[in-house]
Amino acid sequence: MMEALTGGSTPALCSYGTLLTCFPILTWLPRYKLTWLKMDLIAGLTVGLTVVPQGLAYAAVAGLPVQYGLYSAFMGGFIYCIFGTSKDITLGPTAIMSLLCSSYIGGDPVFAVVLTLLCGVIQTGMALLRLGFLLDFISYPVIKGFTCAAAVTIGFGQVKNILGLKDIPQSFFPQMYYTFQRIPEARIGDVVLGLCCLLFLIMLTVMKNSLSSEQETSRVVRAARGIVWSLATVRNALVVIAATAVAYSVEVTGSHFFSLTGKTATGLPPFEALPLSDTLANGTVITFSEIAKDLGGGLAVIPLMGVLESIAIAKAFGSKNNYRINANQELFAIGLTNIMGSFVSAYPVTGSFGRTAVNSQSGVCTPAGGVVTSVIVLLSLAFLMPLFYYIPKASLAAVIICAVSPMMDYRVPVQLWRVKKLDLLPFLVTFLMSFWEVQYGIVGGVVVSVFMLLYTMARPKVKVSDHSVVILELDSGLNFPMTEHLSRLVYTHALQASPARCLVLDCSHVSCIDYTVVHELAELLQQFELKGLSLAFAGLKPSVLKVLLMADLPAFRYTDSVDEALQLLTGRSHCD
Repeated sequence: MMEALTGGSTPALCSYGTLLTCFPILTWLPRYKLTWLKMDLIAGLTVGLTVVPQGLAYAAVAGLPVQYGLYSAFMGGFIYCIFGTSKDITLGPTAIMSLLCSSYIGGDPVFAVVLTLLCGVIQTGMALLRLGFLLDFISYPVIKGFTCAAAVTIGFGQVKNILGLKDIPQSFFPQMYYTFQRIPEARIGDVVLGLCCLLFLIMLTVMKNSLSSEQETSRVVRAARGIVWSLATVRNALVVIAATAVAYSVEVTGSHFFSLTGKTATGLPPFEALPLSDTLANGTVITFSEIAKDLGGGLAVIPLMGVLESIAIAKAFGSKNNYRINANQELFAIGLTNIMGSFVSAYPVTGSFGRTAVNSQSGVCTPAGGVVTSVIVLLSLAFLMPLFYYIPKASLAAVIICAVSPMMDYRVPVQLWRVKKLDLLPFLVTFLMSFWEVQYGIVGGVVVSVFMLLYTMARPKVKVSDHSVVILELDSGLNFPMTEHLSRLVYTHALQASPARCLVLDCSHVSCIDYTVVHELAELLQQFELKGLSLAFAGLKPSVLKVLLMADLPAFRYTDSVDEALQLLTGRSHCD
């Protein structure tokens, strides 16, 4: 009877477990509380007031009309609520993703939407095939080198909007040259407004950071601190609203002191499949396959960076708030968000560290807070788009500069120098090459990191000691890249030494071995036998020993410890 019950319930349990894994919403929705709803509403509203001005600003970084920032900001809230495993993370446009996209889409919305669809397909495919391990090859120095360079590139790219300059090249070095060259052409109105917005944002940021270091006092003081914290949290929205009001007041008088965002598309984006072709300004028609071909390396860089950024943020806040995430499920959620986002003219999205921090600090309890944020964005698209005409570009530039400035972490090079000086190499390669082209910086840093990893595999540390018998102590697995190095050490210290000596390979730290190494060991054993010497293995792990026994090596000797191997070999007359 018990066996029947167990056998019958196992498939049901497995199916339910699979259902919970595929749809994480089922883990928290059945026990949803009214108190959670209150906190999710507050957090969702707060993040919504943050994402609207940021979305408008980041679209400009991507080289797209400002409405595309909002098109990209709402789908993630709905999809992630169902499939995401982090309560804190918010998906949407980010500074880094916008910068990466600008390198490939050339300001063409059709290219942006095609890129979104293909990124989503690639990310979803990676999730289904369990290919998330590929992200492990992007090291921390590469990530920090890229983010630091991106902060400089994005921040300086907004200086032209603070100065009110037009027709400045997008590439970093020409942009820097022409920006400084044309400073005398700066518009006073834009400069004054931009600097005022920057000053206000910095002031509120400093005030908010100082609140966390103060001790709790009276109820009145706590209430005042709560008001200051709330204002500082929605500072981007406050700045944009105030700047827009000033610009509108000036424009209705017939004066044109500021560079404005200008006319934008009104209303919600249509839900439709992306076009299979694009017509250029000169009348040339480009097919879907040609667009995909033109996107080139972006189809590798952008999906990987998008997933990497989002999962890193989710893990960070999961650790902070004591919950675990499912990295593969996160990959699926991001991919599906991009696929569905392509139907509403979005460009690729990922997790936003700044907005996720706001979400967490606002006390969000479940991913349902993202739904509230998405509703705020949809309401803005439905009713506020005509007002966006009067948003000064200088105010959006100030928002971007303050948003990316924390990404420039000056402590990273110092930490790398203290921990491992060689890690500065991929950091510097990524940082410097990113000013040429951001994708080249990432690829260059990854290539350097992989070469460093391969060198470590090919040249592991080997401790050599001599007790009348040479002992080689290996500190890693026996893999094919190190075959030649191992062989050279054996010949140098044993076979070609004067006089030639017996050898003990201490394999107590070796957990894996491959066929190339086994083949080389067979040849070495033959050479020892020809010289009348012995080679013994000590401390073999069961998995490694099994492989070596199956290989049927000639004159194969092994012991449990180095001491036993020494006793075995020194008892032979030719080793005395």
